[in-house]
Amino acid sequence: MNTTQEARPPCPPFTRETAIQKVRMAEDGWNNRDPERVALAYTIDSQWRNRVEFPVGREQIIAFLARKWAKEHEYRLIKELWAYEGNLIAVRFAYEWHNDNGEWFRSYGNENWEFNQDGLMQYRHASINDLPIKETERKFHWPQGRRPDDHPGLSDLGL
Repeated sequence: MNTTQEARPPCPPFTRETAIQKVRMAEDGWNNRDPERVALAYTIDSQWRNRVEFPVGREQIIAFLARKWAKEHEYRLIKELWAYEGNLIAVRFAYEWHNDNGEWFRSYGNENWEFNQDGLMQYRHASINDLPIKETERKFHWPQGRRPDDHPGLSDLGL
C-alpha cells in the first residue's frame, strides 16, 4: 500500500462546486469497493468514527472497509452535499445492501469531514442507521460500481 500523502484535489477552501465534486469523488470511490484505493483519499493518520468503530490510519481504514464490504453485498451508495465551509464538508447519504441471508437494508446517515491543505480527509465522523427493506423497495438499481450520471440523487428519490 502507498503510505505517502499525495495531494487529492480539489483542495480547500471549498466552493459549492468543488465541495460537490469532492462528495461525488468520495461516492465513486466507495461504490468501487476497493479498500486500498479508497484509503488513499485519507491522511496517513486519518481518524474516523463509524458506528461503534474508531479506525485510525490507513491500515485500520483498509481493514474496516474490507470487513464492511465482505458483509454488505451488492452495496450501492449515494452521497449528497449538505453544507461546506473552508476545509469542512457535511454530507448525507443512503446506501442499499443485503446480508448473507438475503435480507435487504437501506442505511441512512450523515458524515462530517475535515480535510488538510492537500485535499486529504483527516477526520470522518459518521452517524448511520439501518432500515430493513424488502427487495421490491430498493431504489438503487445501477450495475455495481459508479452511479451513472443520469441516476437520480437522494433528493430526486425523496430520500
